[in-house]
Amino acid sequence: MNSTTKPPGLRQIATKEIALLSSLLFVGLILVPIAIFFVGQTVFGAYAGVGYSDFFATLSGKVRSGDFVAWLLILSPYLGWQCLRLTVIAWRLAGR
Repeated sequence: MNSTTKPPGLRQIATKEIALLSSLLFVGLILVPIAIFFVGQTVFGAYAGVGYSDFFATLSGKVRSGDFVAWLLILSPYLGWQCLRLTVIAWRLAGR
């Protein structure tokens, strides 16, 4: 680290983490269900409901009701990223 640069402040770190959470939550809410629907449709055949809108309505209903598995699905991009970050930090600390 250069002696003239300051480490990032708490506000800067919090802003960065909130932006990361927001973007990965968007991925979990929009892109992951789309991928699951189309992969499931390809592998298992037609969805029992009307289509994607019915699938998304069912999933969002489960999220709103507090279903743990639905929340885990929605938060999986963020949780995966955090696990990757912790793995890199642990690897660096183990190398010291």
